[in-house]
Amino acid sequence: MSDKSQNGIDRRDFMIASLATVGASAALAVSADAADAEEAAKPAANPASGTVYTGDVIEGKKVVSALDVDDLEPGQKHLLYFRGAQMPTGQYWYVSVTVAKGARPGKRGILTSGVHGDEMSNIHTVQTVMNQLDPAQMSGTVMAVTDVARPALESMQRRWPNQGRGVDLVDMNREWPGNENGLTAPSRHAGLLFNRLLRPNADFAIDFHTGTTGFEVTAFNIGGMDVPEVKAMLELYPVGQIFDNHVYPGVLHNAFMEVGIPSFTPEIGAARVLDLEMIALFVEGTMNVLKHYGIVAGPMGRTGKDVTVFVGNSAFPILATQGGIVEHLVKLNDKVEPGQKVAIQRNSFGEVVAEYTSGVAGEITGQRSDAMSEPGNPLVFILFHKAALEGAEAYPE
Repeated sequence: MSDKSQNGIDRRDFMIASLATVGASAALAVSADAADAEEAAKPAANPASGTVYTGDVIEGKKVVSALDVDDLEPGQKHLLYFRGAQMPTGQYWYVSVTVAKGARPGKRGILTSGVHGDEMSNIHTVQTVMNQLDPAQMSGTVMAVTDVARPALESMQRRWPNQGRGVDLVDMNREWPGNENGLTAPSRHAGLLFNRLLRPNADFAIDFHTGTTGFEVTAFNIGGMDVPEVKAMLELYPVGQIFDNHVYPGVLHNAFMEVGIPSFTPEIGAARVLDLEMIALFVEGTMNVLKHYGIVAGPMGRTGKDVTVFVGNSAFPILATQGGIVEHLVKLNDKVEPGQKVAIQRNSFGEVVAEYTSGVAGEITGQRSDAMSEPGNPLVFILFHKAALEGAEAYPE
């Protein structure tokens, strides 16, 4: 007997047809949303300007949803909270904003940290710089945002725990410039910060980072030395390595670069700790940058001219092929040659199950700090010079 009833489509066919219709409608909606999101993600021709106070006060600090540093009283430090994306409860994530507004007009610098939640030395670096500034003696403005990815920082983990279909860990340093109407909270948070806080107040910007949990890096800077203003800033730091590369799309310093604001990323050692010796190098270099732009007066500190700087344009990754305990045979900043053994790995019996060698001539810029590794984990990054670059380069953040 036929599955069709005499009156036409049976229930099963009706359900299939209905699902197909719903699927097509959903696809159209998703396509429209994607188009809207893509359009909204494009940097606005005229970013939001003018300070907007929400009327809220947290611990004596006023809350803003947009900031124009020109509206602030000169010759003073201003401590504010910026209202970011909403939590699942409908409350907000707030980020801390410190503005040192000089007594005289001048360049406007942005210092950011906390884009990854497990990075501590970068926060301390920015705080130390801000504590050294006297607005009454300054020309121009320096604004610091030290806790960009608040929910990641609260649990000291690299990624933002986005609450969607279960918890999705989102790397906020792949979200910039963000989208105020995006499909995730990190995307919206990035869009709000970039459009209403960071971009409108920046003539140059520095986004501070460290290595990630389980992976330690040297003191080095990342930026495109083909841009003269970026090159000038990179060379003002007394650190031993420069990664001359624009790296991944979606990182914060590239979002600044795409709208014509010179920017780069310092990397300050290991995650989850304060490396005070390394922090001092980046404080000194950042104060040099502020002197370079005429924001603060005084003689330059040590720069790249006072140390031996190794410049590479690519980072060669060595990945674990086995599980086991990792033993490094070289140290950070060591020079290596092709074929040189850099690490071995042992199983639970103490047997050597893998040996790892360098494929390039360069310097060690990152090493796995966790003593154990499963296959696929990065063990070593080697900074080197590649004759021809292709696409985005990996790096050991």
